[in-house]
Formats: sequence, C-alpha cells, structure tokens
Amino acid sequence: MAADASTSGADAGQRSRTVSMLLLGAVAASLALATGAPMATAVVGLILFGVLHNVLEVRYVVGRFSALLTRPFLDLLAALVAGVVACRLLAVVAPGSARLAEIILGYAILAAAAHHGLDGRRRLTALLALGLATVVSLAFPAYHFLVLAHLPNVVPLFFLWDWSRRIGSRRGRRVFRAVQLLWVVVVPAVVLLGGLDAWLGADPGVVRSVVGDGQSLLAANAPPGAAVTVVALRLLTVFAFMQTMGYVVWIAFLPRVAPDASAAFEARVPWATGPRLWAAGFVAAALFAVLLGVDFSRGTTLYAALAGIATYLELPVLLLLLAGGLSGGLAAGTALEHGPEDQDSRSGGDEEGDENGTVIPLPETRGATPQVPSPLALGGPGNAGRHSA
Repeated sequence: MAADASTSGADAGQRSRTVSMLLLGAVAASLALATGAPMATAVVGLILFGVLHNVLEVRYVVGRFSALLTRPFLDLLAALVAGVVACRLLAVVAPGSARLAEIILGYAILAAAAHHGLDGRRRLTALLALGLATVVSLAFPAYHFLVLAHLPNVVPLFFLWDWSRRIGSRRGRRVFRAVQLLWVVVVPAVVLLGGLDAWLGADPGVVRSVVGDGQSLLAANAPPGAAVTVVALRLLTVFAFMQTMGYVVWIAFLPRVAPDASAAFEARVPWATGPRLWAAGFVAAALFAVLLGVDFSRGTTLYAALAGIATYLELPVLLLLLAGGLSGGLAAGTALEHGPEDQDSRSGGDEEGDENGTVIPLPETRGATPQVPSPLALGGPGNAGRHSA
C-alpha cells in the first residue's frame, strides 16, 4: 500500500510538472507569434477563438463560483450587464454618452458585488475605493477604456492561481504559479520596456485587407495620441501575446483540468452541454469571420458588446477574490476536493518526496464522471440569508 501511495504521489507530481511545462511552451509559441506579427496574431486569434473563449469563460466562472452567483444576485447582474451590452452597441451613434453610461454601469456591477459578497469594514473599504475609481474614470474615460481593453487578458492569472490550490505539492504549485507570473507580468514588462523592439513587426501582413494599415488597431490599444509611436506597437504586441495565452487558458487548459466547473454549470443550465457550447462557438466564429472580413469596424463593435458579458461577469468575482470575500469558501472547497490526506501533504515543506496530493485530471482521468464541487461558503456573518438561491 505504501508503495502504491508513493507511486500515485510521484505520478501526481509528474503531471503537475507536465502541465507547467506545456504552459511554458505555449508562452514561448505565443510570444513568437505576437512579436513577429502582432496585428495578424490579434485579428486572426479574434476571428478563430474570440467568441468560443468567451462562451467557455462564462461556463467556467458560473460553474466554479456558483455559490456566489445565486439567483437574486445573478438576476441583478444580468440586468446590469445587459445595460453594458446596450451601451456598447449604442456607442456607434452616441459614443460619448454611451461610454460614460458604461463606466457608471460597470462600477454599479462591482458595487453590487461588494454589497453581496463582503461585509463590515471590507465592504465599506471596497465601496469607498469604487466611488473614488468611478470619479477618476469619469474624468479620464479614454484611459478607463484602455485599462478595460487590457484587463481581461490579466484576469486569467487570478483564476489560475485559484485553480493551482488543487496541486498537492507545494513545489508543484510554486512552479505553476511562477509560469503564470512569467506570462502575465514578466514578459509584458520586458516588451513594454523595449527589450524586444528589434523583433517587433508592424506590418499588418495577412490581415491588411481587413485592417488596412493597422492604425485603428494600434489606436485601440494605446493611450490617446500615442497611436503612431513605438509605445503603441509595444502595447499591441503585449495585447496580442496575452490574448493568445488567454485562448490557451480558456479553451485548452481549464476545460481539460477543471471538469467539475463544467459539470456545475451544466447542473444549473442542463441544455448548455459541452458539445453544444463548442458547436455554438465554432458557428459564431464562422459568422464573425464573414462579418469582420466585410466590415471590420462593425464586427469588432458587435464582438465587444458580446465580450462585455464575460468581462463584467468575471470582474465581480475577481473583486471578491482580491477583497477576501471568497477566501473562506475557497479554502473549504479545496479541502472538500482534496480530502484530509491532501491537507496533511500541503502542510509539509518542500521535501523531495512531498509530491503526493491531488491528481490533476489529465486525459487518463477524464473518463470519470466529474463531481460537482460543494457550494463555496461566502465569508462574513449574516451572509447566509442573502446568498441563498
């Protein structure tokens, strides 16, 4: 029995290292594509994977954080997000008013999340910070939307950090998290500081017929007045790189290693099975490919409206993760997933033999029926009544 446990622990450790190395390879490939042809990488990636990754992103967030996204709060969130979608569509005819309205609705979503998931001093602090941020964003809307354009590419870091709690080996978790910090923090910093300027390509290449000279694409990812500078090219390269890594995370990684989140989503929305979601994503991708080819500007406007659903669904969850509103629930959920033995294994140090722990569900374990995780208990006294479905 001891030999079997040791073998199982070694296999789990090997799988965690394999996952980290595969993601590291994806980082290298994405960086090579983005530096050599940032415009083509961004546009082709958007056409092929944009809609699909948003669909799978919504599935993961709703499934993983189902205890937070209960019906009363989810109904309010749906109404506010619908308002955001309308604002993005109306921005074509009334850009100024629509953008200011989206800012207000966006902060209203975050304030609703703070009221729903936090209490006491944490709630008050979050609401005051959101009030101050609202004033700043309304004063500088162009910079608000610049941050909002890049923020969704950073968000996967926090969900991957949360998922890494399943890696039983402390060393395995550290390696995995280091890979995530590499692509979310280190690589963008190197690009923005000019470390890769010699390899950056500014030619639209294969997407010239879609974006022309690419100035509109550069302007969309750069501060006001910087569209024709090297800063704009660096920002576009960072955007293309991180967008590509986002596709890897949402389409290739999390659906493979977190089947419990998919099962929890399907338990709430039985008709939205995996095959149907994938089929819908591919059909939408084909339709968007035609629309973007015919009218790139209108196509990106429609895509931005649909992408707002995923963005404004994940941001409230991210706020509560950062504010600690989910910390107790995450710890409890992790304990239920791992069991007592895994808790003991994580309490140990970085000993060479400390590789026992949760077996990451790679292909050989994916045949089993995924277990829907127990609801995450939200922190704070007095929250139980507000969070019931």
